Amino acid sequence: MGFWRGKRVLLTGHTGFKGAWLHFWLKQLGAHVQGLSLAPNTEPALFDLLANDGAHAKGIVDIRDRIAVLARVKATDPEIVFHLAAQPLVRAGYREPVETFETNVQGTVNLLDALRMAPDLRAIVVVTTDKVYENPESAEPFVEADPLGGHDPYSASKAAADVVTASYRRSFFLPRGVGLATARAGNVIGGGDWAADRLIPDAVRALTSGNVLDIRRPDAVRPWQHVLEPLNGYMLLAEKLWNAPEAGPAYNFGPDPASTATVRKILELSASYFERGNIGWGDGSDGPHEAGLLTLDSTKAADELGFRPRFTLEQTIDRTWRWYRSLNEGKSASDLCLADLIAFEGGHFEIGQRATA
Repeated sequence: MGFWRGKRVLLTGHTGFKGAWLHFWLKQLGAHVQGLSLAPNTEPALFDLLANDGAHAKGIVDIRDRIAVLARVKATDPEIVFHLAAQPLVRAGYREPVETFETNVQGTVNLLDALRMAPDLRAIVVVTTDKVYENPESAEPFVEADPLGGHDPYSASKAAADVVTASYRRSFFLPRGVGLATARAGNVIGGGDWAADRLIPDAVRALTSGNVLDIRRPDAVRPWQHVLEPLNGYMLLAEKLWNAPEAGPAYNFGPDPASTATVRKILELSASYFERGNIGWGDGSDGPHEAGLLTLDSTKAADELGFRPRFTLEQTIDRTWRWYRSLNEGKSASDLCLADLIAFEGGHFEIGQRATA
């Protein structure tokens, strides 16, 4: 029997892009998944396409509401928790810094404090970001021991959430044998993302409608990866923490170095998948500060968790654009997500089991 079958899982942020994918994957593996999140904020939303029965309704909770979070934790009685709920956008952080800090820092405090009361809890994975590091924009990939920082409110709030997690880990969870670690992932792309201010969703909207796609920083370098890559890492980490609660305290989940690329390269690889629309290339001076260079070293995750990227950058781009095209042609989101899971698992994905390629 696979590890995840029958596990009681609480997933915060389950109505977001990554959360909807992880919710779907865990359910395929036989886990009992409960959510804690705001309602979907895009139209369409992947979670709605995957859960047309309204399954998310009772999990609609604002993570800033400490009492509501505590009640949800008590109601779900989780064994494993994935914390993805966040204000996840750099530019939104500039527009709404207070909300960003309240959600990403106090929301993490609210959740971890509520989890102190969960009697059967075994493992917690808190998802932060690759942007938690103090970034001098050198050519060196970040390792987990590098200093944390954050120029903009989003990055700083996630770095603060990382520090909060480390404190709760040492103070409350390790003494009772509960594993707790943070996961720092790079930029994710894949079918089903319709958020604003993200490269592929913006490209889908502009280039399928014939509008101009304005690119602010075409030469910005990011560790691009298919959404299934870090989600696989999060699950590997949860399994590790279940059996070895002392593991951690943080892990990077980035792509193969060959998949680190500029925004310009991502769009050049995407060009054959759309038939109309033009790209307006900026010079990097538009808008507030955003890092120009960011790469991750995932050696620790490889050595301790067996984490290995599976899709090349070209495969990631291909699967992403084909997902959107197939959805527009009438295929169901659940069939498309399942097809990506089967490809990711090397064709050996079995319902209810934790398969390996």
